[in-house]
Amino acid sequence: MLELIRQPWPWYTSGIVIAFIMVLLLFFGKSFGFSSNLRTICSACGAGKRVKFFDFDWRSQTWNLLFLVGAIIGGFISAEFLSSGEPVQISQATIQDLQQLGISAPDGMQPTEIFSLSAAFTLKGFLILLLGGFAIGFGARYAGGCTSGHAISGISNLQLPSLIAVIGFFIGGLITTFVLLPLIF
Repeated sequence: MLELIRQPWPWYTSGIVIAFIMVLLLFFGKSFGFSSNLRTICSACGAGKRVKFFDFDWRSQTWNLLFLVGAIIGGFISAEFLSSGEPVQISQATIQDLQQLGISAPDGMQPTEIFSLSAAFTLKGFLILLLGGFAIGFGARYAGGCTSGHAISGISNLQLPSLIAVIGFFIGGLITTFVLLPLIF
């Protein structure tokens, strides 16, 4: 059984699972979005007493918090017990593009020049995390949801604003990849 779980699965497997989860959520009248968990956590900690945005019934979102906890536990189990230890397989063209930016091919899941504790504790790494976190938080709030909420839940509900938001997310990703990343590194 472990060998079946450890091997790479076909790309369409995740699509089937996401579609199944979306059918369940639609059946129960729920919508999916990961960034809303931050609002729920702040509300549960009492932020609603001072800020109107956090003043809502956070208990109605307990299922989404359980999803968040499950994602964290699932990631830990996957990394600790199901990982083969081999580096992620990426194309040679991507490796060459990374090397032009001064980033080596990943020895594990991500390049250590970007995603490591030592990189995070440099001034450059700290500023990237700070500004990136601000941009993601602001963007998710301004767009009325995160990429998972709009791309998975919003589009499956045939919401035009979600389609527009997803197009904006992709444009932002392209600008970041081809303009900002070369400037930063």
